[in-house]
Amino acid sequence: MGISNTRNKEVRPIHPGEMLREDFLPDYRLTVSGLAHALGVSRQTVNELLRERRSVSPEMALRLSRLFGNSPEFWLNAQRAIDLWDAAEEIGLEVKRIKPLAAA
Repeated sequence: MGISNTRNKEVRPIHPGEMLREDFLPDYRLTVSGLAHALGVSRQTVNELLRERRSVSPEMALRLSRLFGNSPEFWLNAQRAIDLWDAAEEIGLEVKRIKPLAAA
């Protein structure tokens, strides 16, 4: 049993990389190199995330949440919203053809 989602979002959610790039880096006066060093990852990893070419993994969510003092769920929920949006855009018509089951 589930709760149906009656609202369809018309605009793609904000990617976590955009959040980092537009909000967190300027607020904390961080550079790509500074963020990579603080997180203990490569500059390339951070750069790919900021350019929205990489997803936030559970490991990265833990690193980001520790650094910025928020929850790993914050980062994973932002990534999940993007992933679901992209999947719906890709296979949405196929999914609509599936007939929901009625409870017995």
